[in-house]
Amino acid sequence: MTQAKNKRKKKVKIFSELRQSLQEAVNFEQGGEAGLRVTELLPPPKPLTRHQIRAIRKAFNVSQAVFARMINVSANAVRSWEQGVRQPREATLKLLTIADKHPEILLAAE
Repeated sequence: MTQAKNKRKKKVKIFSELRQSLQEAVNFEQGGEAGLRVTELLPPPKPLTRHQIRAIRKAFNVSQAVFARMINVSANAVRSWEQGVRQPREATLKLLTIADKHPEILLAAE
């Protein structure tokens, strides 16, 4: 019997928490104050053209293979980006943007 009561109490508690959460969400959607944590995400990095990627690499005065090692990708990936065959993924785009705007950070990471 005790286990059955514990299960019932647990279900009632979970339902109560769900109802409260739903009420907070509705209140938030209607512009009211809610005890919710809201996080705004940064926009994804802007795509780079093949010419921009090549210019970033050339600014370091290194080969495709060396640049690939610097940013931890394959030389084939760098070659594909510079030929316009493929586009870097978001994480790599962010790293390329940092390399372009703050090359000292990339160089310090070696």
